[in-house]
Formats: sequence, structure tokens, C-alpha cells
Amino acid sequence: MSLYAGYTIVFDLDGTLVDTAPDLTAALNHVLESEGRPALAQAEVRNLVGHGARALIERGMGIDGYEPSEPHLQRMLKLFLSFYGENVANHSAIFPGVTATLDHFRTRRARLGVCTNKPTGLSKTLLTELDMLGHFEAILGSDSLPVRKPDPLHLIETIRQAGGDPARAVMVGDSATDVDTARAANIPVVAVTFGYSATPVHELGADIVIDTFDALTEVLPRLLRLDPAG
Repeated sequence: MSLYAGYTIVFDLDGTLVDTAPDLTAALNHVLESEGRPALAQAEVRNLVGHGARALIERGMGIDGYEPSEPHLQRMLKLFLSFYGENVANHSAIFPGVTATLDHFRTRRARLGVCTNKPTGLSKTLLTELDMLGHFEAILGSDSLPVRKPDPLHLIETIRQAGGDPARAVMVGDSATDVDTARAANIPVVAVTFGYSATPVHELGADIVIDTFDALTEVLPRLLRLDPAG
């Protein structure tokens, strides 16, 4: 089938394709404990994810109002990335329905990409560990370009590197960052409710909100105005 021929579907990674909160929590707590600070519960960390490791550390350290200096932040970031790099997929898991849904789109000739604020190397390592890397034509992380989400160029360049056209693309994410990026790029966006948004997902302004990943196979033809029988 060729329902999605000529279309590109770009996904956020953390909170959209993969539940990375357990390993991100472990890495952040490793840093916090090294600073003599109490560990955070995974439920707290889920609401801090989405803007990259540096922001995660700043938010984690700032729970009680503390603002680290730049040299201090850089030391903590180095420790975080070292620990996380060695434990990137210990407890992270693909969300239910993701693998079958990605297969569904690929067999119908969609181009798939990942646009994430996680560093590219860590993103590819995670996807490799979870046997997902082969699904995607392009994976652009926080260090792939001089800009990153919510700058629209991050998304547009992901589409282009996947071999697609921004005029025939859609973004799938879980946060305000993803929705804002897609809006700035003038690209339709689907938001999932099972990710890491601190704001209720229905308030983010996505074109469509879904509660399960496999619902994408039902909503995308309608959003893109495709004929499933065609």
C-alpha cells in the first residue's frame, strides 16, 4: 500500500515514542545526590522533561529556588550525560502500540523522522538499544543544528533530511514545545496524552489529541485528508 507516499511523519522521542522517565530520573537523581540534595520522584521528573538535559538539571536544582552558576551547571551536566549515557535504556520502554504503528506507516510508504531535544548520540543509542533505529530516515537531536525545538528549523530540517517536503508532513509529540514547534513551522500536529506535559495536553492547541499511540492510524488520514481506501 502507498497511502502515505510522499508524506513525512516526525516524532518527538521522550514521552512520545519511548517512556524514558525511569532512566532520566535515575540520572537526575545521581546528580542531585552528588550535590547533597534529595532525590526526586519519577512523577516529579516527568513534568521537568522536554527541553534537554541542561534544562532538566536546572529545573531539578531549582525545585527549591536554587540557581547554579554556569561552571557549576556545566560540571553537573557532564556528570549527568556520563551517567545517562551508560544507563540510557536500563528501564526505558517503548510505549504500547508504537512498534506496530511505525510498521503500519512504513509499509504504506511514509517517511519517518525523529526531532528531539535529546543529544543526537544518546537518541541513536537509545533507539538502537530498543531496536527502533531502522524505522527512521532521519534523527535530529539538540546538537544537530545551531537551533533546536521550539525553533521551527529543527523540525523543517528533520523533514528535509528524511527526504520529505514540509508541505506534506505532520508532527507527533507530547508537549507544548512540540506543538509550538509545529505551529511555527506551519505543520499540523498531533499530541499524545501519555507523555510528559505539565500542562493538560488538550490545552496545548494541537490539531488532534490521542490517548493511545495506535490511534494515529485512524486520525492521520483524516488530518492529512487522505483516502484510506485509495
